[in-house]
Amino acid sequence: MSQNRPALGISLIIATSFIFATQDGISRHLAGTYNVLMIVMIRYWILSSVALTWAATQSGGIRGIARTPRPWLQFTRSAVLAVEVIIAIQSFVYLGLVETLAIFGCFPLIVAALSGPILGEHVGWRRWSAILLGFVGILIILRPGFRVFDPAALLPICSAILFAFYQILTRLAGRTDSAATSFLWMGVVGAVILTLVGPASWEPMIGRDWGWMLALAALAICGHFCLIFALNVTQASTVQPFTYLHLVFASIIGVVIFDESVDQWTILGAALVVAAGVFTILRQGRASAVALQNDTVQEVENRSATH
Repeated sequence: MSQNRPALGISLIIATSFIFATQDGISRHLAGTYNVLMIVMIRYWILSSVALTWAATQSGGIRGIARTPRPWLQFTRSAVLAVEVIIAIQSFVYLGLVETLAIFGCFPLIVAALSGPILGEHVGWRRWSAILLGFVGILIILRPGFRVFDPAALLPICSAILFAFYQILTRLAGRTDSAATSFLWMGVVGAVILTLVGPASWEPMIGRDWGWMLALAALAICGHFCLIFALNVTQASTVQPFTYLHLVFASIIGVVIFDESVDQWTILGAALVVAAGVFTILRQGRASAVALQNDTVQEVENRSATH
């Protein structure tokens, strides 16, 4: 699909942010009663079932969609995401939605910092300055030395680091594999891993909570498809800054439904993290556009030289 509909893409990414925030709220509600491993396991069961059903209807079937020259890369990125989801939901229980997502918002900065050594991308002084600013924001949120350090604060930091690695591994996988292949591996590998470790944590679930569980899985599926569609109709650099609305929507849910509090230091720290993240995303988008333009010019020159 042609990438020429930014208004639609932005609308979809805002909807995606709201869906993911609602999903986080349901996850926190369920994790307050049931074991996190069980919740994530059931979620992956439903997600993998949908992914396999969808793949079976495509050209080449499940085998064709799943074929990859680097299966260990796909396995690793999928396993990293499964662990990240578990840690993130546990953090919702211990710290709440607001503080978890305020800290988690630094993951684009970690991606930028790791893009140089892992992907070989150039990271200039402006993005390094933004990365530093973002981590100052995290220190303001945590305020070490000014209050008793809560070890649970390490959970969203670990979650952000793992999600950054997942993003980088996904970009590496994208050099050889389609988004459909990565989506299928993500669902199936996560389901297999959780099935190996999750059954021991099984607890009886009451009827209405099964309804919340199904809603959680449905939102996860809708969110992923909205995200994919958004990236199909416009450039990633156009819509990615709007993903920070996830923090806004989740904060509203945390305050209104879970009676969480938001102090001025958390607001200030989150603002710095978001500002640094948006700047980093925009710089990355600009660098990608310049690289694409240079590649196009070089391709034209190469073609001209052969005629």
